[in-house]
Amino acid sequence: MKNIGLGTAAIGRPQYINIKQESREEFDRVIFEEKGRHILDAAYQQGVRYFDTAPGYGLAEQLLINWVKEKRDITIEVASKWGYAYVANFDPNATVHEIKDHTINQLTLQWEKTKELQPYLTTLQVHSATFETGVLNDKEVLNKLAEMKSQYNMLIGLTTTGDNQVDVIKYAMDVCVDGVALFDAYQVTYNILDQSLSEVSNLLTAAGKRMIIKEALANGRVFKNDKYPYYNSLYHSLAEMSKKYRVGVDAIALRFCMQSIEPFMVLSGASESIQLTENLKSNDFMLEVEDLVVLKSFKIDPKTYWAERKLLQWN
Repeated sequence: MKNIGLGTAAIGRPQYINIKQESREEFDRVIFEEKGRHILDAAYQQGVRYFDTAPGYGLAEQLLINWVKEKRDITIEVASKWGYAYVANFDPNATVHEIKDHTINQLTLQWEKTKELQPYLTTLQVHSATFETGVLNDKEVLNKLAEMKSQYNMLIGLTTTGDNQVDVIKYAMDVCVDGVALFDAYQVTYNILDQSLSEVSNLLTAAGKRMIIKEALANGRVFKNDKYPYYNSLYHSLAEMSKKYRVGVDAIALRFCMQSIEPFMVLSGASESIQLTENLKSNDFMLEVEDLVVLKSFKIDPKTYWAERKLLQWN
C-alpha cells in the first residue's frame, strides 16, 4: 500500500479553505461528479487504497459509496466521519459551508448513509473533536461508538483542528468505555509549519494507534506566496530541495511528514489528477537527515499557525 491516501474534501464540494484563488465558474454537478470519479480512478490506478471522506464533504461520501461498489476490491480502505453537515448546497457565494453537531442524533442520522460504505469502511471518526462540544465526555455518544466498534468490527477515531489539538489527543487517549480505550485512529494536522503533533507522536505509536496526517501542505502555505514574506527562507529551502530531489515542493512537504513522525498514512487533498500524480512522487525518495533538520527548523507556534489559517478564505 502507498503511504499516501486520498482525502476527498476537494472532490466533494467546490470550495475549501485554501490560499489558492480561482475564478468562480458556474457549478455543474454532473461535470463535478464525473471529475471526482476520474480522480478516484486515477488514485486507484496509481496504487492508492486508502480514502478519507465525510458527510460534511458535500457529495464525496456518496461518490465513494457508488465507486467502491463498482470496484469491489477488498484491499480498498475507507475512513469516514460524523459530526459536520454540509449546508452550502454547492453555492460558491454561501456564507456558511458546514455546521458542526456532535450529538447522538447527528451520529445516528449520518450513520444511516455512512454504513453503506461497508465492507470497505474500516474507520469511523469524530469530525473535528473539541473540548467545546463536549463530545469526549458525552457518555451516550461514547457508548454508542463503542457499540458500533464491536458490532461492525471497525476502528473508532477522531480528527483534530486548532492550536490545542495536542491537548485533545492526550485527553482522547484516556477515554475508555468499560475499561477499554475507545479511540484507535487520530487524524491530525501536521506539516512543516505546525509540528505540534511531534510532541505526542511517540505516545500514539507506542500505544499502537494510527496516525493519519491531514493538511500536510498547510492549506497551500508551503508554496511560495508574496503574501507571506516571512516564509521566504522556507520557500528558498523548499525550492533547493525540489531541485535536489527532482520533485515538486508538494512532494517534499509530504515526504517530510512521512519521515519525521512515520504516520500510518498521509492524506493528499488533490483536486486534480496531475496534483495527485505529483503528490505520489513523495513515495519515491528519502529526505537526507540534514534536510529533515532544516525543515524542522521552520516550525511556528501553533497559536500563530491557526490564527493565520483562520484568515484563509473558502475557494
